Amino acid sequence: MLDFFISQAHAQGGGGAAAGGGIAQIALLVGFVLIFYFLLWRPQSKRAKEHKKLISNLANGDEIVIGGGLVGRVTKVHEEFLTMEIAEGTEVNVQKNAVAAVLPKGTLKSL
Repeated sequence: MLDFFISQAHAQGGGGAAAGGGIAQIALLVGFVLIFYFLLWRPQSKRAKEHKKLISNLANGDEIVIGGGLVGRVTKVHEEFLTMEIAEGTEVNVQKNAVAAVLPKGTLKSL
């Protein structure tokens, strides 16, 4: 009894092929979005979260390296800036966002 409706759908022609092509295009688009998410967006947001945690945990006495390669010890921590001693008696103010990494204690012996 339902065979009558199925044969009518095939008789109209082209409708099934266009729908299959549309589904394939949607699947391809979804695939690209998933690839973009897992290869680009997710790792970047993870790195940003780790950097934010690193900056919020800065304290006096931490040995750090900033983005330009300058190495020193934190002497004062403010809201958006910190004071870093790069040599004995030489201090510079640096934005917290410039901090690239916190070094293990004892890395800087001659400060």
